[in-house]
Amino acid sequence: MAITHAQPGDLIDVRPLADTLAGAKTKTLIKTPHVEVIRMVLPAGKILSKHKAPGEIIVQCLEGEITFTTLGEHRTLQPGDMLYLSDAEPHSVEAIEESSFLLTIVFSSF
Repeated sequence: MAITHAQPGDLIDVRPLADTLAGAKTKTLIKTPHVEVIRMVLPAGKILSKHKAPGEIIVQCLEGEITFTTLGEHRTLQPGDMLYLSDAEPHSVEAIEESSFLLTIVFSSF
Protein backbone atom coordinates (compact mmCIF):
# COMPACT_ATOMS: atom_id res chain seq x y z
CA MET A 1 0.00 0.00 0.00
CA ALA A 2 1.42 3.38 -1.02
CA ILE A 3 1.75 6.11 1.59
CA THR A 4 -0.56 8.99 0.76
CA HIS A 5 0.54 12.59 1.08
CA ALA A 6 -1.41 15.79 0.63
CA GLN A 7 -2.00 16.92 -2.93
CA PRO A 8 -2.02 20.54 -4.14
CA GLY A 9 -5.15 22.24 -2.79
CA ASP A 10 -5.73 19.72 0.04
CA LEU A 11 -6.49 21.06 3.51
CA ILE A 12 -4.22 19.64 6.21
CA ASP A 13 -5.23 19.60 9.87
CA VAL A 14 -2.24 20.54 12.05
CA ARG A 15 -4.16 21.49 15.16
CA PRO A 16 -2.83 20.09 18.46
CA LEU A 17 -3.60 16.41 18.90
CA ALA A 18 -4.48 16.99 22.58
CA ASP A 19 -6.00 13.82 24.08
CA THR A 20 -4.90 11.69 21.11
CA LEU A 21 -1.24 12.78 21.30
CA ALA A 22 -0.12 9.73 23.32
CA GLY A 23 -1.30 7.31 20.63
CA ALA A 24 -0.30 9.39 17.61
CA LYS A 25 2.55 8.56 15.26
CA THR A 26 4.90 10.71 13.21
CA LYS A 27 3.45 11.27 9.73
CA THR A 28 4.74 12.83 6.52
CA LEU A 29 2.10 15.32 5.38
CA ILE A 30 3.65 16.69 2.18
CA LYS A 31 6.44 15.24 0.08
CA THR A 32 7.72 16.66 -3.19
CA PRO A 33 11.17 16.79 -4.80
CA HIS A 34 11.64 20.25 -3.26
CA VAL A 35 10.04 20.14 0.20
CA GLU A 36 8.88 17.71 2.86
CA VAL A 37 6.59 18.52 5.78
CA ILE A 38 6.42 16.04 8.64
CA ARG A 39 4.32 16.10 11.79
CA MET A 40 6.76 14.71 14.34
CA VAL A 41 5.36 13.12 17.50
CA LEU A 42 7.77 12.46 20.37
CA PRO A 43 7.07 11.00 23.80
CA ALA A 44 8.53 12.78 26.83
CA GLY A 45 12.19 11.94 27.27
CA LYS A 46 12.75 10.86 23.65
CA ILE A 47 16.10 12.04 22.27
CA LEU A 48 17.04 12.27 18.61
CA SER A 49 20.83 12.23 18.66
CA LYS A 50 22.95 14.71 16.74
CA HIS A 51 22.24 14.61 13.01
CA LYS A 52 21.92 16.81 9.91
CA ALA A 53 18.93 17.32 7.64
CA PRO A 54 19.40 17.25 3.85
CA GLY A 55 18.49 20.93 3.53
CA GLU A 56 17.24 23.95 5.43
CA ILE A 57 14.70 23.14 8.15
CA ILE A 58 11.91 25.01 9.85
CA VAL A 59 10.48 23.60 13.09
CA GLN A 60 7.19 24.83 14.58
CA CYS A 61 6.20 23.47 17.98
CA LEU A 62 2.48 22.60 18.06
CA GLU A 63 2.20 21.17 21.58
CA GLY A 64 4.41 20.11 24.44
CA GLU A 65 8.00 21.27 24.85
CA ILE A 66 11.12 20.30 22.88
CA THR A 67 14.75 21.35 23.11
CA PHE A 68 16.96 21.69 20.06
CA THR A 69 20.69 21.72 20.67
CA THR A 70 22.43 23.50 17.81
CA LEU A 71 25.03 26.16 17.17
CA GLY A 72 26.41 25.50 20.67
CA GLU A 73 23.13 26.42 22.39
CA HIS A 74 19.99 24.80 23.77
CA ARG A 75 16.82 26.29 22.28
CA THR A 76 13.57 25.37 24.03
CA LEU A 77 10.43 25.52 21.90
CA GLN A 78 6.92 25.67 23.29
CA PRO A 79 3.62 25.85 21.37
CA GLY A 80 3.77 28.66 18.84
CA ASP A 81 7.59 28.85 18.74
CA MET A 82 9.44 28.39 15.46
CA LEU A 83 13.11 27.65 14.74
CA TYR A 84 15.03 27.91 11.46
CA LEU A 85 18.32 26.11 10.76
CA SER A 86 20.46 26.49 7.68
CA ASP A 87 21.33 23.66 5.31
CA ALA A 88 22.86 20.62 7.03
CA GLU A 89 23.27 22.35 10.42
CA PRO A 90 24.02 19.65 13.03
CA HIS A 91 21.41 19.43 15.78
CA SER A 92 19.84 17.12 18.33
CA VAL A 93 16.30 17.13 19.72
CA GLU A 94 14.88 16.18 23.11
CA ALA A 95 11.19 16.02 24.01
CA ILE A 96 10.87 17.55 27.47
CA GLU A 97 7.14 16.77 27.42
CA GLU A 98 5.01 14.66 25.11
CA SER A 99 5.18 16.82 21.99
CA SER A 100 4.27 17.32 18.38
CA PHE A 101 5.86 19.71 15.93
CA LEU A 102 5.94 20.46 12.24
CA LEU A 103 9.26 19.82 10.54
CA THR A 104 9.67 21.39 7.11
CA ILE A 105 12.72 20.44 5.06
CA VAL A 106 13.60 22.52 2.02
CA PHE A 107 15.92 20.34 -0.02
CA SER A 108 19.15 21.97 -1.10
CA SER A 109 19.77 19.78 -4.13
CA PHE A 110 16.89 19.80 -6.59
